[in-house]
Amino acid sequence: MEKEENQNKTDIKNNQTNEVDPKSDQNENLEKEEKIEVEEPTPEKKIIELEDKLARAFAEMENQRRRFEKEKEDAFEYGGFSFAKEALNLIDNLERSKHVLENDDKLKDTEVLKKTLEHLEIIKKDLISIFEKNNIKPIESLNKKLDPNLHQAMMEIEDDAKEPGTIVQEIQKGFTIKDRLLRPSLVGVSKKILKKDQKNEEIKQKTGDK
Repeated sequence: MEKEENQNKTDIKNNQTNEVDPKSDQNENLEKEEKIEVEEPTPEKKIIELEDKLARAFAEMENQRRRFEKEKEDAFEYGGFSFAKEALNLIDNLERSKHVLENDDKLKDTEVLKKTLEHLEIIKKDLISIFEKNNIKPIESLNKKLDPNLHQAMMEIEDDAKEPGTIVQEIQKGFTIKDRLLRPSLVGVSKKILKKDQKNEEIKQKTGDK
C-alpha cells in the first residue's frame, strides 16, 4: 500500500512538471516578437537602401539639369521676344506715316513727297533686314489660305475670283520669331458674292441673332 501511495505521489509530481504554463508561452512569444522588432537590418540591406537613395538622388539631379538646360536654351533663343514685339511698332508707324503723307493734298504729286516715301521705304527694308538676321520674319499672307495659327481674319470681302477663305487684303503684317508666332497677320478674306435674296436672308439672320 505504501508503495502504491508513493508511486501515485511521484506520478502527480511528474504530471505537474510536464504541464505547460500558458503564461510562460505568452512571455516567450513576446520576447521573440521584441527580438524581431529590435533586430537591426543586415549590412546587405543597408547597402541596397543606400544604392536606392543614391539612384533617386542622381535621377532628380539629372531632371533638374535638363530643366536648367531647357530654360537656358529658351532664354537664349527667345530672350528678345518682348523687345522684338515692341520693335514691330516701328514698322507700323512707318506704314502709318506713309499713308498720312500719301493722303495729304498739299504734298500730292510733289518731288518732296516722292523722296520722303522713298526714304521711308528704305528705312522699312533695313528694319526688316535686321529682323530677319535675328530670325524675325514677316508672314506671307496675300493670296494664301487663312491659317488660324498665323492669321487673324478682321473682315470678309466679296470676291468670286478667289476661293472662299483666301486672304485678299493685309491690314497689318504679322511676324514669327524662330518657330514661334510673334504676332498674327490681320487680314481680310474672300467670300462668295451673295445675291440680293441671300443678302437679305443673311441680314435677317444677323438681326434675329441680336
